[in-house]
Parts: sequence; structure tokens; C-alpha cells
Amino acid sequence: MDLFYVLLNAVTVVFIAATMFAAGLGATITALRRAFTDLPLLALVLAANLILIPLLGWGLAALFGLAAAPYVALVLIASSPGGPFGAKLAMMQHGDVTTGAAMQVLLAALGSITFGLTADAVLTAADVGGGVSLDVAALVRTVAVLQLVPFAIGLVLRHYATDTALAWHPAAVKVSNVTFLIVLAGMLLGNWSDIVALIGSRVPLAGFLLSVLAFGLGTLLATGGRTRRTTMGSVATVRNAGPALAAIGISFDSEPAILGALAAILISGLTAAIPIAAVLSRGREAGP
Repeated sequence: MDLFYVLLNAVTVVFIAATMFAAGLGATITALRRAFTDLPLLALVLAANLILIPLLGWGLAALFGLAAAPYVALVLIASSPGGPFGAKLAMMQHGDVTTGAAMQVLLAALGSITFGLTADAVLTAADVGGGVSLDVAALVRTVAVLQLVPFAIGLVLRHYATDTALAWHPAAVKVSNVTFLIVLAGMLLGNWSDIVALIGSRVPLAGFLLSVLAFGLGTLLATGGRTRRTTMGSVATVRNAGPALAAIGISFDSEPAILGALAAILISGLTAAIPIAAVLSRGREAGP
């Protein structure tokens, strides 16, 4: 089993790096600048994703009286903004894809820095399990390197070697998708007993509600028309699994109970996010 988790952690590293490399290859400095200079939108998106949704995760965990492992898992994922699937949901709903992708990239980059600080502050204040704390310095260092460096490399390639970046982008996206599925399958396989134990509990409901309410916050705290607002909702509803997985590996020695709870929360969150995007896509033309 130790070898299993070593391999799972290795694939997780590839997933995180490939995801951000693909994000860099798919981004343009012009699109990023356009999104970043819209200060009202930027301020609202940052407030929703970096402050309110982590507090929402904490509130749901406390409201449902979750045990220590799912409590930690819910706080970790709520504190981790910028999940790459958010940009794909924007495409599914025919939303403002350009702005959505730019904001997703920004949130993932900033989340590399804020994730450890936010999650540690919430878990310390909540006094989970008698006082859970994270190695914030190690988390910031690890997550920032795994996310910011690959993204910067991809962005530089896109700017200075556009043809190469466009040629590599589909392969990078495929690696990201495949490794995410492997990581999710590994979490399910390696922690199946913990996941089965959660069936009928409040944990899947907490994950589902986190996704739904995060969509609502992201939509409410945005500027522009309905299409842009719901796009920001899709970006907000999908959290970034990479930093949460890194935290479980670094601070909790890949504890099966936390990994199992995280898998249940991720799956239940997607069962909310995907139908929302599908409903929104009805009657819309493909967005920019």
C-alpha cells in the first residue's frame, strides 16, 4: 500500500504540473491583461473565491457536524480556487470563455500562494480534531513551484513560440485529463472502504451544496451580463484539487480517510456543476 501511495503522489504531481502547463499554453498575455484590468470584476471574483467560498466550506462543515477527516477535506477543497474544469464548464454553457479562462488561471496562480495560509487559518480557528495545523511554508513552496513554474513556461512558449504552444496544447490537456482520472480512480480504489462508509452520510451532501452555493456566489459577485456572471459562477464552483492533494500528502501523510472524503466531495461537487452548465447552455450560442 505504501508503494501505491508513492505512485499516486507521483501521478498527482504530473497532474498538477500538466494542468498548469496546459493553462499557460492556452493563455495569451492580451486576454490576461484584459481580464486583470477590469478592476470591479477582478475585486469581486477574488473576494468570492479567496475569502467567501473558504468561509462557506467552513460553515458547511460546522453546520453538518462533519468528523475530522471530511471536515479537513471540505476546508482544503473550499480553500483551493482555480480548478481547470471551471474553464471547461464555461465552454459547456457557451459562456464568456475568454474571461472565464483568464480568471481561472489567475485564481490558480494566486491560490498557489493563498491556499496554505487560508486552509491553515480556517482549520486552526475551527480547532478540528483538537488542533489540526498545516505546514504552510512547505505547502506554499511546493504548490507554487508545481503550479506557477509550469504555467510560466507555458505562457512564455505561447508568447514567443505560438505555433509550438498551439501544437503542444492538446497533448498537455490530454495528459491533464488522463492523470486527473487516474488520481481520482486511485483515490477511489485506495480508499474505497472509507468512501463506502460515507454513503448515506452528510459528506456527499456537503460537497454538493458547496458546489451549488459557490456557483451562486460566483454568479452574484460578478459584473456584466448574465453570460459573464454565470461563467464566473462556473469558475467558482470548481475548486482546484491539486493543492488539496498536495496538502494531504505533505501535512497528513496521505491519510486514507481524508483522501476518501476528498474523492466523495469532488464527485458530488461535479454532479452539481455539470448539470448547471448543461441547463445554462440551452438556447445559447457558443461564446467568445
